[in-house]
Amino acid sequence: MDIKIVPSTLKGDIKIPSSKSVTHRMLISAGLSDGVSHISGVSLSVDIKATISALTAIGASFRIDGDEITVRGISKIPEYADINCHESGSTLRFIIPIVSALGISASISGEGRLPQRPITPYLRELSSKNVTFDYQNTMPFSVSGTLRSGTFRLEGDISSQFVTGLMFALPLLNGDSEIIMTSPLQSKPYADMTVKCLRKFGIKISETQNGYFIKGNQRYIPCDTSIEGDYSQGAFFFVANAVGNNVNILNLCKNSMQGDEKIVEILSDIGYNKKSDVKQQSLSGFNVNATDIPDLVPILAVLGCFCNSTSVITGAERLKIKESDRLEAISSVLNTLGGNISVTSDGLVIQPVKMLHGGIVDSFNDHRIVMAVAIASTRSNGDIIIKNAEAVRKSYPLFFDDYNNIGGNAHVINLEQ
Repeated sequence: MDIKIVPSTLKGDIKIPSSKSVTHRMLISAGLSDGVSHISGVSLSVDIKATISALTAIGASFRIDGDEITVRGISKIPEYADINCHESGSTLRFIIPIVSALGISASISGEGRLPQRPITPYLRELSSKNVTFDYQNTMPFSVSGTLRSGTFRLEGDISSQFVTGLMFALPLLNGDSEIIMTSPLQSKPYADMTVKCLRKFGIKISETQNGYFIKGNQRYIPCDTSIEGDYSQGAFFFVANAVGNNVNILNLCKNSMQGDEKIVEILSDIGYNKKSDVKQQSLSGFNVNATDIPDLVPILAVLGCFCNSTSVITGAERLKIKESDRLEAISSVLNTLGGNISVTSDGLVIQPVKMLHGGIVDSFNDHRIVMAVAIASTRSNGDIIIKNAEAVRKSYPLFFDDYNNIGGNAHVINLEQ
């Protein structure tokens, strides 16, 4: 699907979809509970469907009614499960220790760039505790055996998804366990989010000086809950406002459990005043360490284009193994449209430009690249075509519907005609 965007000003109300990160965690906790949970406010993206599919394969059941999902936890643990994680890194890294804790032999497959995303910490730590992998650095691969409790050592510069995966699994084991971080944990707000979600379902995890202590023999208790809006999606529209649009952003909680709420602070620090009547405010360049907020990097790159001095993003080296090499992708796309961005070993250096020009760019099959370009188009003096824009389905399937409803002018075209 190729999308042509005619530059326009965005204005109106937008309801931000539910947090994908919180939804993964709530659905998994409900699936591991002994009973029925009701979860409301769910936005069904491709990644969330992947997690529902994985949980269904291991014995949970789901009834979907609009944005409400009724989850019946696993009642009978299967001996074997065939799990397709599609392109969801969260699903992959969360489900591996869960099937290991439950003693399920599983074949795990995936699509797109997912087979290239590493699972090295699990290969090392789980293999030393009775779990066997048949893994050849790609997919599908198999995992078998029943995980034993103990001490799990993880490097802090890996994805926090590995920490979260263990947090789901270790309470189910017979003995107590400890996660020891051998260096400071990057993206720690995501681990904090997991602890808060688990608490809702009766699971207690204690933070220690260098990691987490997790008692064994805990039980997940069913819970009725709702999902808050997604700050990583809301960030696109916060930046849209900062660069001259006027969007009323709904469905986000102040003091959220999401680290990506940081976007509000970043915009305030560079001089954005949402109450100002000035359409295009003077924004100073920024220096942001993205260690804890990697999902904000594409839209921060857009923001940097329209500041009045150089902006620098650091701490983002892990973005090289996302849906795309996200640093190369966002710099390539914005530079094609008239930006001036250079890639460093761990981030970006963004020189300001007053306006972008039109052009044809590829999505790199990355949902956040598509949405970032759509916001950037509001500061372009020419039409922009995004090839393979269907990538938005991964996290925000209705993005272009919402975008057009607030004044955007984006339409599907056929470039081959």
